[in-house]
Amino acid sequence: MDISVVVPLYNEEESLGELTDWIGRVMRENGFSYEVWLVDDGSTDDSWRIVQQLAAANACLKGIRFQRNYGKSPALNVGFQHATGDVIITMDADLQDSPDEIPALYRMIMDEGYDVVSGWKKERQDPLGKTIPSRFFNQVTRLVSGIQLHDFNCGLKSYRHQVIKSIEVYGDMHRHMPLLAKWAGFRKIGEKVVEHRPRKYGSSKFGLSRLVTGFLDLLTLMFVGKFGKRPMHLFGTLGTLMFLIGFVASIVIGTKKIYALANNMPGILVTDNPWFYISLTTMVLGTILFVTGFLAELVARSNPDRNHYLVKEILDA
Repeated sequence: MDISVVVPLYNEEESLGELTDWIGRVMRENGFSYEVWLVDDGSTDDSWRIVQQLAAANACLKGIRFQRNYGKSPALNVGFQHATGDVIITMDADLQDSPDEIPALYRMIMDEGYDVVSGWKKERQDPLGKTIPSRFFNQVTRLVSGIQLHDFNCGLKSYRHQVIKSIEVYGDMHRHMPLLAKWAGFRKIGEKVVEHRPRKYGSSKFGLSRLVTGFLDLLTLMFVGKFGKRPMHLFGTLGTLMFLIGFVASIVIGTKKIYALANNMPGILVTDNPWFYISLTTMVLGTILFVTGFLAELVARSNPDRNHYLVKEILDA
């Protein structure tokens, strides 16, 4: 199969019929074999009933329904588990993403060799309350991840089949899927300017809180990606460094006190010196970090996926 389209949705009953008709028309015009996975993230309107009707009328349309609202990342993850296409394309259900972009996104994967292609909503049809925080978030994510994309938040993306079968999306990690792909070893990540349409039905389901959660998820992802299998490298290094700083400071304080006593010079008691308590606290914190590294290492070694590595190919004569 050429293309799998994964569409997470939540209370989008008005747009589903128009969206699926549009996708089908694009696929037929370009001769693609395809499937569309509509993942209902616990909608409280008639979205699931409409999905059932659409799937009954078109075998290419398939549906998954959650018992309750879990979020966009779980919806994408479950959709990825069922997708079978050579290229997997994700898009939102609110008609702000144009299915007309699908052929170009497909060709960038199959013909140009990209692993991931992210849409770039260069001219956004959103209020400033969404665009300004999004630009700030994208700048920070570019700086931290080293991936030069303009729009990490764009829901319109395409992936090589091997990519989505090699990563796990959880929490709110859908914003960082290019980074997840990079950590999995897929380095050819590109972007394409895509049309961003005004919202036709309903209202946005996302608020400013996603800015905070997005940064927290980014920090989590950076930590897990670099130190998930070797936490002692982080905690042990920081702990040792802090302990040594506190220890050297304590030696300096004690040496000064002994020198003052030996030369009958005036000096304050060590216990009256605020730097003594600062150095002592630093040593304690260093010890705690070091012990935390040991405990984290024990947890990592008990993880059943501790020796799970992605093998690209094997040559065996």
